[in-house]
Amino acid sequence: MTWVEGAAGSPYGVTNLPYGVFRHGDREPRVGVRIGDLVLDLAGAEAAGLVLAGGALGRQTLNAFLALGRPQWTAVRERVTELLTDPAHRPAVEPLLVPVGEIELVLPFEVADYVDFYSSEHHASNVGQIFRPGQPPLLPNWKHVPIGYHGRAGTVVVSGTPVVRPTGQRASAQGPTTGASVRLDIEAEVGFVVGVPSRLGDPVPVADFADHVFGVVLVNDWSARDIQAWEYQPLGPFLGKSFATSVAGWVTPLDALADAFVPAPDQDPPVQEYLRDTPHLGLDLTLSVEWNGERVAEPPFATMYWTPAQQLAHLTVNGASLRTGDLYASGTVSGPERGQVGSFLELTWGGSEPVKFADGSQRTFLEDGDTVTITATAPGPDGTTIALGEVTGTVLPAR
Repeated sequence: MTWVEGAAGSPYGVTNLPYGVFRHGDREPRVGVRIGDLVLDLAGAEAAGLVLAGGALGRQTLNAFLALGRPQWTAVRERVTELLTDPAHRPAVEPLLVPVGEIELVLPFEVADYVDFYSSEHHASNVGQIFRPGQPPLLPNWKHVPIGYHGRAGTVVVSGTPVVRPTGQRASAQGPTTGASVRLDIEAEVGFVVGVPSRLGDPVPVADFADHVFGVVLVNDWSARDIQAWEYQPLGPFLGKSFATSVAGWVTPLDALADAFVPAPDQDPPVQEYLRDTPHLGLDLTLSVEWNGERVAEPPFATMYWTPAQQLAHLTVNGASLRTGDLYASGTVSGPERGQVGSFLELTWGGSEPVKFADGSQRTFLEDGDTVTITATAPGPDGTTIALGEVTGTVLPAR
């Protein structure tokens, strides 16, 4: 139990302790960890000698801490847990607690590279039916190789940052035209934050997943479907994806999700040797998508065909190196039911079945002023529930 008032029973209790970078008043951004509705100023705690991390917690991003590796991540987590549960530490720690309502979250880590995968069989099948009607929904390689593409690290933004409607080239009955996207969409995803780098030329095996990945962050990979549909053949996503990717301001450490790992779906045909992860585990996360305050879908992450460890192994099998701050995302999370999809392309079946809201309004794709919020929960120890930090964004008109 924690001595922090209001934190006992909270989805942000001592079994969670996500990390973020926050600004309080006119102070410079600093590293903190969330406990209930408060943030422990870890930069202040390290300066006071309460936590030891070689000065890594005194920075304006998590990158220096991420680079330290799992032994140090675990040691700091254990120390923070001790500070927040042993009442003897209360006099020293309490002045370092700041209400969540008084802070501004900034991008928690400097993104080195960004990779987006395509790991949900349900999502890939739905998109195949919508984009390629009358053809097999999955392409022949899909169950053999985790499909992915490199995105733009420079357009990854923290939750709450407005998203400007992108402009680009798209098809029309009169031929190609350029203008603001009229089929703006979301992709509800789960991202993985790399801490420990790897050497160029050295693949990272599936067994080393937890040695390199620090934690998990919710992702909304905004997508302009009309731009995407015109450009994606033959080289795949480009301008339809690269304009904005939102991530949550809180990074949940893998240590907090120890009770959320569950058997992943069976894979048939058998995968290549470098992708054989034993045990074959995914994460039991339940996502929730709210469109203008109304819940429209609950995608289940446990149904993802390719696991986070397999994605990391595939990302590096050619010798590509990892860097501290790398972010790789799962791809859209979708389950087998319409109410479990992670994109509005699927929810409205390509725009043919509008979503009806309680106020009588309807939507197919996003309109200016619309707000989308993605949240998620995971099982914690002893029947507790852990919350992942939300990712939210509002659409602004094209410029």
